Amino acid sequence: MSLDAVRRIADAVLYEGYILYPYRASAQKNRSRWQWGVVMGPGYAAADPSERDFTQAEMVLEHSGHASVRIILRFLQVQRRSTGAAEPGQVKTWDEAVEREIEFTVGRDDLLGAGYVHEFAVDGGEERDDGDTVRRREALAGVVSVRAFPLEGPWRAVRLRVRVENRTAVEPVPERRDDALPTALVAAHVIMTATGGEFISMIDPPEWAMKAAAECENIGGWPVLADPDGGRDIVLSSPIILYDHPEVAPESPGELYDGLEIDEILTLRTLALSDDEKLQARATDARAAALIDRVEAMDPGDIVKLHGTVRSPRPARPDPDVPWWDPAADASVSPDTDTVDIGGHQIGRGSRVRLRPGHRRSDAQDMFLIGRIAEVQAVLLDVDDRPYLAVALADDPDQDLRIAHGRFLYFSVDEVEPCEAAS
Repeated sequence: MSLDAVRRIADAVLYEGYILYPYRASAQKNRSRWQWGVVMGPGYAAADPSERDFTQAEMVLEHSGHASVRIILRFLQVQRRSTGAAEPGQVKTWDEAVEREIEFTVGRDDLLGAGYVHEFAVDGGEERDDGDTVRRREALAGVVSVRAFPLEGPWRAVRLRVRVENRTAVEPVPERRDDALPTALVAAHVIMTATGGEFISMIDPPEWAMKAAAECENIGGWPVLADPDGGRDIVLSSPIILYDHPEVAPESPGELYDGLEIDEILTLRTLALSDDEKLQARATDARAAALIDRVEAMDPGDIVKLHGTVRSPRPARPDPDVPWWDPAADASVSPDTDTVDIGGHQIGRGSRVRLRPGHRRSDAQDMFLIGRIAEVQAVLLDVDDRPYLAVALADDPDQDLRIAHGRFLYFSVDEVEPCEAAS
């Protein structure tokens, strides 16, 4: 089973927030790093209630009676770099990272029996270059436990639990988070593949599995189906909440370490850095240096690809030259003359309604519209043929201008009530 596509997603999770734009150690954003998926040592986690020393993923697994599960735990080991006489723009201390993977397979007897516990250890170390730069890593220890709990009913299914614990012991216990990070598992996440079974979506489980999925307890991670081809035999449990079957956009030129930004904006901002700022970024981290080199090597065609891509979840129309709706040809729809029944009143263009924005709306400014009177400008249908109203506020002095520009407010029919005085 090829996991190349899944690893591209997992790598984005692994390095999310590793170093944020503008990629310099002096930037305020980079003063507090390592925020995602940090599994601290037990001593520091006990002293700081905001931290934890484990992460847990639970999901439903259908099986044939002969299932096995392959587990791949991935995380970053912090590598503390210190330089005596720093080069121009270089910081004296900086935390780099080394990728680590722990892989094992849980066979049928253990999976459907008493479970399986896999202990692991990662060596520490120290390297010095030809100058006076030193890189130090602390030894790590941990355990991954896998346990399956049979579900009641006629289905061959279990609630699968995968728990990762950091058991790195440090004496004395660090008092500061920065001092505890070298003994943490950073950006910890788990890739799981099933043989002889299939995972159930936690986002959209079938009816028979809804109760079991709701009972799953996920702590510090969230499992999603990760096969980009739509299969159910691969799961990624990530500290960043994803949807099922996530993908990296093909237009993305490479890792920008800040998934909360848009590639195009971040690329243009990086290109706008001064030569001195770029020098500082290159001296901060080797990955920042490679990022800047890659961005500077992009040609205009590469940058244009980052702008304006639209992917529709609906299948393409047989003839893309034919519009989805032609008002001149479809007489069944007429926004100016159509009406909709609301509380026994036929409401259409020119009708007056009182606004009652619903609780499902997310715009905080809707609270200022509650009880306001508006005049209906059109009755519209969405792509699922649900009616809604385009309205203009009746008492705003600039509504004539807004109406002329087509700047309306939009409400579902259950978010308005007819005005008795304007039937």
